Amino acid sequence: MTQPHKTGTALPVRYLLVFWLFVLSSVAYLDRTNISIAGIQIGHEYGISNTHLGWIFSAFLIGYAIFQVPAGLLAHRYGSRRLLTFAVVWWGIFTVLTTLVPPSLTHAVAILIFVRFALGAGEATMYPAASQFVERWFPIPERGKANGIIFGGVGAGSGFTPPIVTAIILHFGWRASFWFSALCGILAGIIWYFAARDTPEEHQQVSEHELAIIQAGRGPKHASTATKHSIPWRNIFSSKEILALTFSYFAFGYVAWVFFGWFYIYLAQARGFNLKTSAVYSILPFVGMTIGAIGGGIASDWLVQRFSLRIGRCILPFFAMALTSALLIIGSRAEQASTAGIVLALGAGVLYISQSCFWAITADFAGEYAGLVSGIMNMGAQIGGAIATSLTPFLAARMGWQAAFFTAAGLALFGALSWLLVDPGQSLAPAEDDAIPVLP
Repeated sequence: MTQPHKTGTALPVRYLLVFWLFVLSSVAYLDRTNISIAGIQIGHEYGISNTHLGWIFSAFLIGYAIFQVPAGLLAHRYGSRRLLTFAVVWWGIFTVLTTLVPPSLTHAVAILIFVRFALGAGEATMYPAASQFVERWFPIPERGKANGIIFGGVGAGSGFTPPIVTAIILHFGWRASFWFSALCGILAGIIWYFAARDTPEEHQQVSEHELAIIQAGRGPKHASTATKHSIPWRNIFSSKEILALTFSYFAFGYVAWVFFGWFYIYLAQARGFNLKTSAVYSILPFVGMTIGAIGGGIASDWLVQRFSLRIGRCILPFFAMALTSALLIIGSRAEQASTAGIVLALGAGVLYISQSCFWAITADFAGEYAGLVSGIMNMGAQIGGAIATSLTPFLAARMGWQAAFFTAAGLALFGALSWLLVDPGQSLAPAEDDAIPVLP
């Protein structure tokens, strides 16, 4: 039900809420990357190789990928507030269950694979729900920044994970780090439930001035929750934009999960770093991701306003992913371990300049179907990530780590070229005035 609105000019509620989505995004990546830091200890305790550990990593991403479209449908139907609250509790439960599988149990590895699959299914809701939130709460010229803030949480969560998890492991064991992750998530979810609403019209703390800015800038493709239309499945699956974005995000996910799943182990095993040094250097890609995501979002919005939607949403990520490809090749060939760590980390940061563009452009042309379309696109990224987590150790064992990074570089280049096929002026909504709103 719509609530009366205040008339003041307080800090915009939409930015307070998108900051909390940054926090939830950080927690989501804490939950999913803690296992890569604990991977060496888990491998020793359960007596499994890197290849089998890769299967456990991939199980999460398979569950994550399979449930992207259902998550988008749920976000479209129920909104981001209730869906994310339920999901965060789910994350906490299955994060804890990971610690409760005894190594002596028959088929312990198979049970771990199932638990991580279920965790991935729960986390599948995070970004389709966030995309639905951005479409409902943010005018088009601010969506790059909004998505940049949300995906800055990816780098922040992944960056904080190595030192925090390493410290907990050293003092209390790897299981304690998973309990810590679960507790952080449940607390963040409770705060989200009480602070958020699905639309700005429902939020009592949104001022009349802020509401006017949001409503004027959402564009003709937006539809209120009261006026949902049937889902245009044929248009969605025949859209070359969605196909190109899905393939490009597949490449993005592959490269990103080389870092999420294996960078820490790469530094320890291939470059000879000890536990503490690996933890320090493994932070660098995620610092770069945070800066790249937020900076890329700001740059995308600036380019949209200054030049065009195509330059801000398509050309920027094209150059970012092409440069990532080059940095992966240069970094993996570096002789000095410290140089390799820094250059590869820079590649991860540059990759994330493109991150907000994927999600902003889906909200731009998908309108009320933003959660569903972004879920389809994100399914591509998670399939890429699932392949990366299993293929990377396979390539490293048989052809060396350089071959593993060269494969990622090739995919990054193809992902960049896919952006040239995307027309940001396309729409899934009926043809109307598609001019880009300019904020007052």
